[in-house]
Order: sequence, then structure tokens, then C-alpha cells
Amino acid sequence: MRTHRRPDGRRSRRSVLTASAGLAAALTTALAAGVLTGTPASADPVPPTDPAQSVQVLAAVEQLLGDRTPGGYLDGAHRPVVTVTDDATARTVSAHGAVPRKVKHSRATLRSATSTLDARAAVPGTSWALDPQTNQIVVDYDTTVTGARLDRLRSAAAPLGDAVRMEAMPGTLSTRISGGDAIFGGGFRCSLGFNVKRGGQNFFLTAGHCGDVAATWFSDRNQRSVLGNTVDSRFPGTDFALVQYTNTAVTVSGTVGNQDITSAGNPAVGQTVTRRGSTTGIHSGTVTALGATVNYAEGRVTGLIRTTVCAEGGDSGGPLYSGTTALGLTSGGSGNCSRGGITFFQPVVPVLSTYGASVF
Repeated sequence: MRTHRRPDGRRSRRSVLTASAGLAAALTTALAAGVLTGTPASADPVPPTDPAQSVQVLAAVEQLLGDRTPGGYLDGAHRPVVTVTDDATARTVSAHGAVPRKVKHSRATLRSATSTLDARAAVPGTSWALDPQTNQIVVDYDTTVTGARLDRLRSAAAPLGDAVRMEAMPGTLSTRISGGDAIFGGGFRCSLGFNVKRGGQNFFLTAGHCGDVAATWFSDRNQRSVLGNTVDSRFPGTDFALVQYTNTAVTVSGTVGNQDITSAGNPAVGQTVTRRGSTTGIHSGTVTALGATVNYAEGRVTGLIRTTVCAEGGDSGGPLYSGTTALGLTSGGSGNCSRGGITFFQPVVPVLSTYGASVF
């Protein structure tokens, strides 16, 4: 078994903000941009309709409320909507510039449902995640989940009532091994995620299930033009890897295709996002859930972003982004770009934090 060299843990000067600092920054940005208008004593702030501002406000309000909200999302008008179960919390949401929406199931109820599924429904070809728009845990299952497997899944979900809904997904759920630009190693093709810097040196991110299969990566299928070496790879559990450039002749750019990437952030449910991959190119879709649990044949991965963006083999590790903001790395999914499907992404913010790296 190959042993990876571990990262040195040094922090970049442009490392991602901590969660506590992020709350203050989001509220400050919203105030400075004029998003939160009015005064608390006389009127509630007007919710923004600009997607970027709404994402900031939504993140700030969700962090402020913690377990008092089952989750938030952007509605069709791009307004930040935060679900609540009581009137007092609804007033707090309004006072901080978001739209409150009363729902039936609390965060505790939905968390308990997730724990039950974790314990009783670990069937390959399945996934589950909180859908704040319906106030349910959505349980996906692919075409391999039949017979006893499907009976087991239904048996686990049935006692949870309407806190859970089950949906069949097209095709087979799998890691997208076989992006950005194509990278080749270990007999496989994946996609480069984001170029990053750590300690003044150049690296790139890709999927962990890609990093696990190759010690060295190349830019061509014949593996003559080397890019660099895998220095750390993590899968399953999470799904990300760090590769250090060793070829000094390679020009390292902080872009995804023609799109400049200047920061990293967390997506919001309802947000429009874009993915670039070496197999299927550029496709866009919508974030439908966060914190998804996916049961691949190779093992369970948690904390993923669930989207409607399509992907196919070879797109693994490729970047998910919105404008100039890096959001995630392609992990896996079902379906294809002809008939559509569901794709999951490893959030990039915790990856950058783990490696002490930054996009540029």
C-alpha cells in the first residue's frame, strides 16, 4: 500500500476565514453594501435579491441561529429564506435581513432521522441529505438498490414518517474516476480541481479517490509530460487530495478555463453553480442540499454538496464554482449529461483549511 507524505500544516497568509470571523464579515459586508436597510427599532431590513449578497446573509443568519433553524436556501427571487419552528426565531430572522418560513420538523428531528439512516441504511448506491426547501431528509437510491437492499432501505425510512422522502436516481451512483483540465496517472484520468498555493509553492487539488490511485500525475494520456506528485490523499470519509507541482516549466494559473478564481466560499441551497470537467466540459445547475452522506461501493463519504449539475467519468476532482468563488471538487454521482442526474461535490473550504492553502 502506498504511503503519502503528510502536509506540513503551515498556514497560508490567505487561508480561509474561521467560522466566527465569517459571521462578522458576512454581516459587515451586507451592511456596507446596503443590503440590510432600515433600523431594528422601526423596520426589519429588506431581504436582498442579489445572489451573492443573499448567500452572505443566509450564511450569517444560519450561523447566528445554529440549531434553531432546520436550514436555509435561496428562493426563486434569490432571497435568503431561513426555516424556523417558532415565532420568536422568525422575528430574529426578519431582523437580520432574511425571510423566515415556518416548518414542521426541527433541526433535532431531522438530525435524529439522519442518525437512524446512518445506522440502519448503509446500502451502497444510496445517499441522504437535508433538503431545507421541503423540510425533509431526501434519500436517493440508484438502479442497483433492488430486492433485499431496497427492502432494508424502506424499512429504515418508514418509521421516520414524512421527515424523510425517498427518490430513485437515474443510473448507478459511483465515483467519477476514469474537472478542469485532464490529468492522468495510475492508468486513470481525472480532472484538476483548483490550483492553490501553500508556503509560496504551487499545488493543485483533485478528488481523493483519484489521489489514491496515482503517485505521479501527467498532463497527457501517454504520461510523458509530468505535472507533479500526490502528497496527500483522503478517501473515503472525505474525498480530496493535494498534488505538488514538480515541473517548473508548467505555467500555473489561478483560473478555471477562462474564469478567474479569487476566493473560496460555501454554497447555499438554491444557488446556481457551475462545474468544469475534462470529459463533459462546462455545465451549470442548482445546489439542492448540503452535508450529504453518500454510500459509494468503495465506502461512505459525508458532508458533500448535492446538486443537479451533470457529470460523467473523468470529471472526478474537477472544480465547482460560482463566478470567482471556488466551492467544491467533483466527487461522484449518477446519471449523465445526456439525460441528467445528481452529482456530489467535496466542499473546498475545509480542504484549504486542512492543507493551509489558498486559491489565487
